[in-house]
Amino acid sequence: MLVEVRMATELKIGLLTRNENAWCSARIKKALRQRNATPVCFKFSDLVAKISFKPEVVAKNFNLITELSAVIVRPIGRGSLEECLFRLDVLHRIERLGVPIFNPPSAIEKAVDKYYALTKLEEHGIPVPRTVVTENASEALKVFPELGGDVIVKPIFGSRGIGMTRVSDPEVAARVFRTLEYYRHVIYIQEFVPHGTKDIRALVVGDHVIAAMYRVAENWKTNVSQGAKPVPHKLEEDMESLVVNAAKAIGCEIAGVDVIEGPNGPLVNEINSQPGFRGLQLTTKVDIAQKIVDHVISKARR
Repeated sequence: MLVEVRMATELKIGLLTRNENAWCSARIKKALRQRNATPVCFKFSDLVAKISFKPEVVAKNFNLITELSAVIVRPIGRGSLEECLFRLDVLHRIERLGVPIFNPPSAIEKAVDKYYALTKLEEHGIPVPRTVVTENASEALKVFPELGGDVIVKPIFGSRGIGMTRVSDPEVAARVFRTLEYYRHVIYIQEFVPHGTKDIRALVVGDHVIAAMYRVAENWKTNVSQGAKPVPHKLEEDMESLVVNAAKAIGCEIAGVDVIEGPNGPLVNEINSQPGFRGLQLTTKVDIAQKIVDHVISKARR
């Protein structure tokens, strides 16, 4: 153990976050310091990427390539298409230049795109809800009855339940789908799976589930950010295997995996590659930030 601490004294771990004092980021900073690692905090807007001269990537005049042992990425946040592409491009560049990133940019790309994520899960044998994605309102209306005439409409990019709506009336569905088409949005519709007013959020770190909870709501929206209450929950072995395999299918080292317990069995609904854990921390004695940091340090370059 003394050897591990001595090795860690030289570690500088980047924390890419919109707000270093936000609850999760502050916990991660504290956990890094407890492991004798120095947190180096910066935002995407601080990044400067150079081509054909060095240093290749800097933030606040800090050379990320030569001085960091790893980077932890907190939520990328909203941005224009150009901004989001650039952010991911820079993460790929940093990774190619030898700095481990958690999660890897390829995993972030998969997880942030709900359609891409569900296709990867399905291809790996992970059960997911029946889902239809199209730009065509007429085609969406054709499959509306096939999905039981009761669907969840979601933005293909987004989190925390923002922008989701449940539609069970054909006339309302027609108006919603045509409005989305008119404003050039992709129409992402998913069958509504009866699950009471709760679902499961499990946090995977490496090959293990370090904590899980029920999110209990007053309606079908079970996001803690939408008012759902976190309740402690211990996963059965088969459920634990399901969520770990789901994270691996996306390539996530750290993942929040959302599972619906439907009438025909569990369905993985979403994967979050930059999960918040404030609500989950209320349900467990496990120090979640410390588990994340320990995993990152174990794989950091030295």
